[in-house]
Amino acid sequence: MNNIHEQMEVTDKLREECGVFGIYDLDGNNIAPSIYYGLFALQHRGQESCGIAVSETDGPKGKVSSYKGMGLVNEVFDGEILDKLKGDIGVGHVRYSTAGASTRENAQPLVLNYIKGTLALAHNGNLINTPQLRRELEYGGAIFQTTIDSEVIAYHIARERVNSKTVEEAVGRAIDKMKGAYSLIIMSPRKLIGARDPYGFKPLCIGKRDHAYIITSETCALDTIGAEFIRDVEPGEIVTITKQGIFSDKSHCIPEEKQGRCIFEYIYFARPDSHIDGVSVYGSRIQAGRFLAMDSPVEADLVVGVPESGNAAALGYSLESGIPYGTAFVKNGYVGRTFIKPKQSSRESSVNIKLNVLKEAVEGKRIIMIDDSIVRGTTSDRIVSMLKKAGAKEVHMRVSSPPFLWPCYFGTDVPEREQLIAYNRTLEEIRQIIGADSLDYLKVERLIELSKGLPVCKGCFTGKYPMDPPTEDIRGEYER
Repeated sequence: MNNIHEQMEVTDKLREECGVFGIYDLDGNNIAPSIYYGLFALQHRGQESCGIAVSETDGPKGKVSSYKGMGLVNEVFDGEILDKLKGDIGVGHVRYSTAGASTRENAQPLVLNYIKGTLALAHNGNLINTPQLRRELEYGGAIFQTTIDSEVIAYHIARERVNSKTVEEAVGRAIDKMKGAYSLIIMSPRKLIGARDPYGFKPLCIGKRDHAYIITSETCALDTIGAEFIRDVEPGEIVTITKQGIFSDKSHCIPEEKQGRCIFEYIYFARPDSHIDGVSVYGSRIQAGRFLAMDSPVEADLVVGVPESGNAAALGYSLESGIPYGTAFVKNGYVGRTFIKPKQSSRESSVNIKLNVLKEAVEGKRIIMIDDSIVRGTTSDRIVSMLKKAGAKEVHMRVSSPPFLWPCYFGTDVPEREQLIAYNRTLEEIRQIIGADSLDYLKVERLIELSKGLPVCKGCFTGKYPMDPPTEDIRGEYER
């Protein structure tokens, strides 16, 4: 657990919960390498653990080969391991924990053997009624192997399957009980199923390559394996892929105006080359920067982004303001998910290990520095200080999201209010803490324009969520 805390302190960045990838090759070709490359493209969504589960649809029914471990995709898997994962249907997962401890047992996909056969499940999101669902199963004699809500989902699907004609019917019945955020991919012996919660918190899309069909979190994973994008899974939709084709169940959909996509997919989480519900992530970030230039102008010589997520917004600010866009930071691309954090007594700064300033680019200049968010503020002051030490005359900070004032319950690790730098502080007080010459945030009313009018969840900024928040703390063991 210490590594999570250390990395969060180092970067002061939010973490997304997971990325999911499923594929069914109707020609019977081996799909483990494709899952590997798909997960590689989704690595930004979770760097803690990963896993792959595959099956042969014409082989022994219910036989699943799986492998998972702690670490990055290229750390956990090698050619020898992939060669052992033979199958034409499979699911993969990358994880960062927001609910449940950082252990190998909690890595996904989860594979269940039960009376009707096998299920393999990969989940992105966070249920808010997990304690109730878990107790219901425990009173029925269930014994849990993990501390994650994904196992609760898998058990409920397995239980409903006993009295359902099909696995997709069982998924629908289980979903009726679930509250919160979930994009699911479920593999049964001869079906691949994708399900997205009615609010559309987390993304999910469908792709095709030759006679193989893919369900995954982001379109960038489709591009990586040479697949074409077909469409997004609609909020509330259950999609089933079989030898007979693609079938859709939209009985769980709700009116569009009640939906609530996570706005941070557009601001930070998703890869900039992805499209979510038809909206370009890169375009959203450029637009956020343009809005900052319109609403919070300042005279300066250079606009820079905090890599990598601040770069597109910085370019947008530059395009709108006419102030040149430049590079102020060099990022060390070889700092892994865990590195030895210097002791308090050491002079090395964790920020300096990850970032260094190009003195020639900033010396004697007035700098506008764009970042996607300020959570606890533990690194913003250090980055501002680094620019000033390198000779920047002024540092004006602009943030391409509004101030965080409330926690998130749907799979993003926004911490408790007392840990948020913006909680109970004025803009001027925050500016003084981080040492910037000026500070401003994106306006809340601009958020809907980043998603091209699609309804978004703004709960972490406004305290108003698409559904009532939970009555019990479900936000994960890393908080304790």
